[in-house]
Amino acid sequence: MANNNWMQVPPSDWQIAKIGSLFSQRNEKVSDRDYAPLSVSKGGIVPQMEGVAKTDANDNRKLVIKDDFVINSRSDRKQSCGVSPLDGSVSLINIVLSFSHNELYPAYVNYLLKNYGFAEEFYRWGHGIVADLWTTRWSEMKNILIPLPSLDEQKRIADFLDDRIGKIDALIENENKQIEGLESYKRAIISSAVTKGLHSDVAMDSVESPWISQIPQGWSLRRTKYIATSIEKGSGITRDDVDTDGDIKCVRYGEIYFQYDREITKCVSSTFLAKAPSPRFISKGDVLCAGTGELVEEIGKNVVYMCDEKCLAGGDIIIVHHHEDPVYLNYALNSSFAQNQKSYGKAKLKVVHISANEIGNVVLPLPPIETQKEIASYLDRKCEAMDTIVKDKRTKIDELKSLKSSLIYEFVTGKRRLPS
Repeated sequence: MANNNWMQVPPSDWQIAKIGSLFSQRNEKVSDRDYAPLSVSKGGIVPQMEGVAKTDANDNRKLVIKDDFVINSRSDRKQSCGVSPLDGSVSLINIVLSFSHNELYPAYVNYLLKNYGFAEEFYRWGHGIVADLWTTRWSEMKNILIPLPSLDEQKRIADFLDDRIGKIDALIENENKQIEGLESYKRAIISSAVTKGLHSDVAMDSVESPWISQIPQGWSLRRTKYIATSIEKGSGITRDDVDTDGDIKCVRYGEIYFQYDREITKCVSSTFLAKAPSPRFISKGDVLCAGTGELVEEIGKNVVYMCDEKCLAGGDIIIVHHHEDPVYLNYALNSSFAQNQKSYGKAKLKVVHISANEIGNVVLPLPPIETQKEIASYLDRKCEAMDTIVKDKRTKIDELKSLKSSLIYEFVTGKRRLPS
């Protein structure tokens, strides 16, 4: 049995109660034809979101009534829960609770059971073979202890947090909008530089292409497969093959897609060469493209490999070997101009894949090598300046989110109290 220490010691005038004494499980099965499907997300309970996995089990859903508390029982969905503002239906993996105690204020309950402290406690009461398959059932959840102030104090805490959290969320939204603006501006600068060059007075030539009508004189328009010396899929290196004692460095899909921005200057993973069924080695200057994307706009996201050490590429990576300026080619393949080609016809797919052949067919404007270097140097300076600003803003967002989490935790556990 788990230890109920997540709330420490609440104030002496607060109650400590088991969830099972305050809520009843709502287990009525309904159809999403009668009760609109809802999504249980980290943002709360909302109308079913676009892009979520859907099943044909329309009649195998759980009923949700407005003000019910709903929580996803899976550990990999921590803090996916909330008090529902709507009637509807959810998938069976969720636990639906109705209030069986009239001394509960829904807005307070929403803060109490969504905070990170309770999320960790909920996880500790669960069971499973591995962390990714960990589940907490109602039979376990109902024994978790929670702090409960008076109904009046619940209302005052909820009102206070509504005001403070609303202000923090507004600051986060403002920072995110500024980041979006900077990222949009950066994409526009990159696309302009790789399709028009850096000099506005240069003469332009017309070209026959569905993707572009003109390029600067002296440039050519070529498919990537004719620019590259070869384009190949990486080795079958998976997460399970990574080993800190390995005899060779490796780069995997996730490190390209989530970790690196413009270039790889240091390999962080190792494996054993024997684990690569068909070794695909990366050379300095190769462009590495992610073969899978969670968002259609980011399919084929690429980075340039700028390390001297011998390295393997993972199985879901496409390696572009070439003799062009590597930094220019990386910018060109990451430009909106190239991304529009990579994503063409894939808009409705949930998980987007791209092949070496599709990368090879991406059309790129190709200037002389000296012009490539000039453009690459210019874009490095511009992008580095914007990336520094974006990094600072993301740090500020993280600090605001941490403040928000701490504020909620401290007030719903009684570590901090409002004046009477």
